Amino acid sequence: MSVLRIYCPLPAVPTTCEWVLFDDRDGSQPGKGTLAQLPQGAAHVQLVLAAGQVLITRARLPAAGRRRSAALLAYAAEEKLASDPDANQVSRLGQVDGDDVLAAVDRLRLQGWHDALNAVGIRVDGVYCETLMLPIRHGEWSLAWNGRDGYVRTGEFEGGATDCGDRQTPPLALQLLLEDARTRDALPTSIALHPADAAAQPDLGAWQLSLGVDVRLAPPYDWRTAPTLVGPRIDDGGRRRWYPPPAALARWRAIGRVLLVALALHSVALLVDRVRLGSEQRQLRAQLEARFRALFPAAVAVADPVLQTRRQLAQARHAANQPDAGDFPVMLGKVAGALSGVQGVKLHALSYEDGRMTLELAGPDPLARQIETRLGQAGFDVEAPPAARHSGRGTFTLTPRSP
Repeated sequence: MSVLRIYCPLPAVPTTCEWVLFDDRDGSQPGKGTLAQLPQGAAHVQLVLAAGQVLITRARLPAAGRRRSAALLAYAAEEKLASDPDANQVSRLGQVDGDDVLAAVDRLRLQGWHDALNAVGIRVDGVYCETLMLPIRHGEWSLAWNGRDGYVRTGEFEGGATDCGDRQTPPLALQLLLEDARTRDALPTSIALHPADAAAQPDLGAWQLSLGVDVRLAPPYDWRTAPTLVGPRIDDGGRRRWYPPPAALARWRAIGRVLLVALALHSVALLVDRVRLGSEQRQLRAQLEARFRALFPAAVAVADPVLQTRRQLAQARHAANQPDAGDFPVMLGKVAGALSGVQGVKLHALSYEDGRMTLELAGPDPLARQIETRLGQAGFDVEAPPAARHSGRGTFTLTPRSP
């Protein structure tokens, strides 16, 4: 998974920056230039702030306050901030010894970098502080040192920038942090010192004598060499906002286009099929009307050729003293024959009108389907409400099936 890490000097105008791109094969490519020259298409984008531009402090918050907005958290850290709380974005990083650890940054300057990066198509997934990117061991502090000043990480969520020092004298801020830790009985067993280069390496013996803590030399370390899985975020109160990587978005866009094309083709096919079926229906009706007029030329109008043909046929049979399938005696005989083999069925009511017979039957639940099947086999079109099919009791409307 590719990761683009951008070093963001907040006080500077967001026009140029340093960056490093980690590719899928754990390789890294550093660079520097204008924002428009930043690599595009990285799966994740990390914004790194300098240690001196992030204030990490402790505050005691009520349980409900930990879930509130950054604007309210800024007022909780107001005593430690030298500016208007509304001008700072404050996030809760975690909890240490019952205290809540907060990180504060300049809101307007950070937003200016977000806007500038968005303008060139770069969306930041997380904001980090270089202080909390230092590796740390249990019971040990980590110090990054460039020969003049640096920054120290004192815990999972704590650390900060130091003031100046030299080869023989450690920074005063580091000594004060150790004094405070000594009063809380939280003194580290040692300090891992990460020099920027060989020239920045101090006199470890002099430092140890001044600090009263072992100082060991560690490999050079800075934000460019930190692993892609870095320390806690300092934006959104530590909450992880998940965004799909650009590569996944590109794949889903391609899938969406395919689905859209398939849906369009399906809709066109349905429309064509509907038009075709409508045309066939009109042709069949025209054929039925033509056949009806050929058989019965005296008919004045043709509204339903099937029904009118059935009625004309019934009249012709009656004129010849022959029964018709829609006559009451014929239908009653067929119904009696169809229901004769069904046990437990009771006929509550029967009505007949103009070739339609309505039966109100009652019986055990499993018989509804059997009754409907038998009536269909007897030559009827059966209309039964769903309640009749499920309960075995209901109304069945019968009409003779067309030959």
